Amino acid sequence: MSHPPSLYQINASRGGLPKLPLAEAWVSTEGVRGDRHRNTVLHGGPDRAICLFSLEVIHALQKEGHTIYPGAAGENFTLAGLEWAYLQPGNQLNVGEEVRLEITSFCEPCRRNAQWFQQGNFNRIAQEQHPGWSRLYARVLTEGQVRQGDPISVETTTERTLPS
Repeated sequence: MSHPPSLYQINASRGGLPKLPLAEAWVSTEGVRGDRHRNTVLHGGPDRAICLFSLEVIHALQKEGHTIYPGAAGENFTLAGLEWAYLQPGNQLNVGEEVRLEITSFCEPCRRNAQWFQQGNFNRIAQEQHPGWSRLYARVLTEGQVRQGDPISVETTTERTLPS
């Protein structure tokens, strides 16, 4: 990767898309302070407190002609400089000096994301159809303050395998 892993953008909304950038935020076991979800059955809760996405994946999608941009897909943290395709449930991330996350699952794409994709094909970010292109959910292991540009480090707790 061309630069060290970092928190490119913090995103939140009062419900719905896109989520808008914040310079800094408090992160609790419930997620980013002030962030809300329209559908609390599918989004949020302790095991889906933070939604993560990759800046490099967003840029690759833009090159394919999609209009997606950081925060558009509803992610709370847009991360840069990570080998996104290798991240998987069980991995732990340190964000800045205080926050620690554990990836819990791949995110199912939401139909509300159709607006950012050519022909409304929001399944372009479905893990089952396009491994390594999905958003990720994480639980918060350690609460704290995060700031745009904070360094990210990853601890893999499982063997690294390429997506199939």
